Amino acid sequence: MLLAPSFDISLTAWALAFTAAIVIGLSKAGIKGIAIINVTLMALAFDAKASTGIVVPLLVVGDIFAVIYYNRHANWLHIAKFLPWILFGILIGVFIGNDLNETLFKIAMAIIILMSVIMMYWWDRRKSKRVPTHWAFAGFVGTIAGITTMIGNLGGAFSNIYFLAMRVQKNEFIGTAAWLFLIINVIKLPFHIFVWETVTMETLMFDLKLVPGIFLGVFLGIRLVKIIKEDFYRKMILVLTALGAFMILIK
Repeated sequence: MLLAPSFDISLTAWALAFTAAIVIGLSKAGIKGIAIINVTLMALAFDAKASTGIVVPLLVVGDIFAVIYYNRHANWLHIAKFLPWILFGILIGVFIGNDLNETLFKIAMAIIILMSVIMMYWWDRRKSKRVPTHWAFAGFVGTIAGITTMIGNLGGAFSNIYFLAMRVQKNEFIGTAAWLFLIINVIKLPFHIFVWETVTMETLMFDLKLVPGIFLGVFLGIRLVKIIKEDFYRKMILVLTALGAFMILIK
């Protein structure tokens, strides 16, 4: 069992988990790049693998709110191009997740994220309007996103990089990502329930108590997104994504 039926969880673990729920709400409302914080907080509160099963249902709840609010902004063409590669990556993640060396995984992922952020910063600095059109770009980034979202719920960093490279505008970015990750996280659930057994009735009951934190995060996030300007939004995502990579290393 991941959690005892009595839910004998320390006050510190409760505080970390509730804070993580607020961060999930903020992220789903459009403050992209901070999702790594909720992953880190949950990993500090519980075992790393156990924490992934606790987080996924919370992500689905957040995704539903994001879809309801930002649905009209979704660009299904981007989803159609990117989603198949993510699904391919998820399947890889399911099979390698149990035996993967977590230390090597964190180092490799942090390096890839940082290199991608540097690349995106360079694209922004040269003010080019060109976007990557070769299928290999979506293939590589999508596959890595799928593997990392299955193993550590960390696919958001790579989807951020993809949408930034496509020069997607703020509301379209949020709306498209909302639908994309609702689909992804619903697909991940059966693997967590039946293959890894990281989602149980006990973890679902625990998640239910954290849902108010998601409400609060979504409420705050929607208001913050409205006052953030487009250019600053892109820079904010790059900075937060880079910070997330460093947090992976020190987690």
